[in-house]
Amino acid sequence: MSWTEVVIEVARDHAEALSDALMEAGALSVSVEDADEGTDAEKPLFGEPGMEPTETAWDHSRVVALTDTDADQFAIVQEAANAIKLPVVPSFTTRAVADADWVRLTQSQFEPIHIGKNIWVVPSWHEAPDPNGLILELDPGLAFGTGSHPTTRLCMEWLEAHPAPGKSVLDYGCGSGILAMVAKKLGALDVAGVDIDPQAIESARSNAERNGVSIDFYLPDNFAAAPNERHAKGQFDIVVANILSSPLKLMAPMLSGRVAPGGSLILSGVLARQAEEVAAAYAPFIKLGVWAEQDGWVALHGTLGQDTAPAPRSAITG
Repeated sequence: MSWTEVVIEVARDHAEALSDALMEAGALSVSVEDADEGTDAEKPLFGEPGMEPTETAWDHSRVVALTDTDADQFAIVQEAANAIKLPVVPSFTTRAVADADWVRLTQSQFEPIHIGKNIWVVPSWHEAPDPNGLILELDPGLAFGTGSHPTTRLCMEWLEAHPAPGKSVLDYGCGSGILAMVAKKLGALDVAGVDIDPQAIESARSNAERNGVSIDFYLPDNFAAAPNERHAKGQFDIVVANILSSPLKLMAPMLSGRVAPGGSLILSGVLARQAEEVAAAYAPFIKLGVWAEQDGWVALHGTLGQDTAPAPRSAITG
């Protein structure tokens, strides 16, 4: 069996509406891509579970609709254009899509990811490149956090540089549970994860079971009512939150209050240009400084009760 892709380049304002209209008109699937991919104008878009994305398309978008080969591609595009009241039917190109082993093809796009000195995130269909490393078996899924995003990597690298055997760790905004699992595999005794997305909690629990670690994951309301007193109201030796700057600022009193005296707070999901305003939100509770930066994102770190800013990674690792 074979298919035909219909490729239409449109402005941002029409990308989402045209995608929906193409599905209504008979397309089997629709995706939106950056038409400037591979050029200097390429622009990454990032999102997080439980939060409305600020952007859903690119200034110069490419809408790709998959259709049956024997379908009338012009009729599908015309019907979609009429449905969203475009003044003219947009021009498009077509390209053949041959049958393939789609599962194997999709899996081939996800290779093991090496993070820090000794951490490997390995899809279930791959062998671990270094069986003596800290191995996390994690397949790409709907929950945020596979180690590919700079903010996740920064938090994982901090945890690796500051192992806490026997200590307690809270991963707030846990997504796939990857940071909680790193902490547990590095020897943390009591680890909890919290996320507002029920699907993320389900994914995190499944991932923890697959990786043979015991971690308690909660929705926020369940966390506040947890039978474990430390989880419900207590403090943790390490609190890590990889979310976004706006919610991080709003949660400053709550997250700071979860840090035990002498404990560490690590925040990411923060762009370098947002670091000062996020640190200012936490200043009444804990002094934060930039620990490391990667691809324009930063990890902030502070120690509760420490008056001076924390040393950056370069000073810690030499």
